Amino acid sequence: MKTLLLMRHGKSSWKDEDLSDHERPLKKRGRKDSKRIAKELGKKDLIPDIILSSTAVRARETVGIIVEKLDYQKQVLFSDELYMGEPQVFINILSKLNNDYNTVLLVGHNPGLEAYLQIIDGEIESLPTAGLGHLVLMIDDWSEISFDSMGDLIDIWKPKEMRKKDT
Repeated sequence: MKTLLLMRHGKSSWKDEDLSDHERPLKKRGRKDSKRIAKELGKKDLIPDIILSSTAVRARETVGIIVEKLDYQKQVLFSDELYMGEPQVFINILSKLNNDYNTVLLVGHNPGLEAYLQIIDGEIESLPTAGLGHLVLMIDDWSEISFDSMGDLIDIWKPKEMRKKDT
């Protein structure tokens, strides 16, 4: 079995209207929520063997926070294909991974991430900004992944709910 962590980038800023969508950075809340998720990953000992991320600035910044907070020393790959990627793109990229990777963190965007989470889990789930779905896939090798690959949603972390618990 393989573990897949699907994370939507943190909340982005619309402050500079001249920036393209790809260039929008995180806003303060996005940075705080990304730190909260990184802390939870550390507490649950869910350290990815590899991180795959969109090249968008907000996704890169989200990954940077995860890397910093976890003192992550393993591989991080950025792909333009993951920018606004759809489920088929995720499947294509994951299917080419080295089978030594047992836990993969994929950082991307909606609506593609949410759609893929729903395909794997078979349930309708929302994935808000900085939200993370922890899935265990019923595959032994990444090359086996397909639209038919089902998995169990172990947990879903939504920063808004986590903030409520912190107060």
